[in-house]
Amino acid sequence: MVFKRLLGSLGVGGPTVDTVLDPGPVHPGGPLTGQVHLRGGTADFEIEQITLELVARVEDEHGDEEREGVVLFDRFTVGGGFRLAEGEHRSLPFTVHLPWETPITELYGQPLGIILGVRTGLEVASAKDKGDLDQLTVAPLPAQEAVLEALGQLGFGFKSADLELGHVGGTGQRLPFYQEIELTPAPQYAHAINELEVTFLASPGGMDVVLEADKRGGPFSSGEDALTLFTVGHEGVEHRDWNAEVGDWIRRLVERRAAYGSYGSHGSYGHGHGYGSADHHHDGHHDGGRRSGPSTAAVVGGVAAGVAVGVVGGMVAAEVVDEIGDAFEDEEDED
Repeated sequence: MVFKRLLGSLGVGGPTVDTVLDPGPVHPGGPLTGQVHLRGGTADFEIEQITLELVARVEDEHGDEEREGVVLFDRFTVGGGFRLAEGEHRSLPFTVHLPWETPITELYGQPLGIILGVRTGLEVASAKDKGDLDQLTVAPLPAQEAVLEALGQLGFGFKSADLELGHVGGTGQRLPFYQEIELTPAPQYAHAINELEVTFLASPGGMDVVLEADKRGGPFSSGEDALTLFTVGHEGVEHRDWNAEVGDWIRRLVERRAAYGSYGSHGSYGHGHGYGSADHHHDGHHDGGRRSGPSTAAVVGGVAAGVAVGVVGGMVAAEVVDEIGDAFEDEEDED
């Protein structure tokens, strides 16, 4: 779905902008391609700058309160410095590269409930307008897909996914938010954890996988979280036994929680392997409460191939852009 509107600052008769992304999903760190279509207004206009902004619907926790807002996480200049004649049609192709930490929005073609958009801005004679908004679909990197598929094969099931404002401490995280993919536990671990949260922090050289196990306490014990970080490379994904490797991660995570749970080790990281790891924590957001995100329909067969997500929090895919579009309008009303 594409939104078109006149430049509000120029009124009726101004140029319009319509950005069309090339079909198919993109990948973190990969190219985003498409064309910006301009249509001249009732007079000539000097187009000073055309920009593309990557935006996301992100949750922000304040104590017991959760709020949602729109965060801009990258910006590209794709054109400008020319005169657009009255009624002229002009198309500008573009290629930009997504940040490596761009969240994934789908798995095996099924939406996860993450809302991302590409917003086109037009600057004309020092007047600016957010003129166009398009949904952005991001598929996982091979290593991300391999980890999630292994978790599905081990019996974990998809629960929800969201974006949290804040940083995973001690990592090289660059974006102002991180993604959490929440999974229901495999039967063999249901006694130890209520929920497993997975966060990917990718970079050109590899990817950190942050695992967080939550086990709420019973009437005579307090609930604790255990967190562990592992690092993997982008190369040789197809040659690794991911079921065995990820299974070992989970066992180490559960053992760590069992070993430290009675000592109040809430929020501490264990050591991983691969390129190395360290102790880390979620800055400012780890207060023992569960994070929530857009819910999904029941998952069939875990996270592995064949998952049926269906409707994302009551929104079909076409409505995702409406949701983030409404958020932009709310922000503008507040300005």
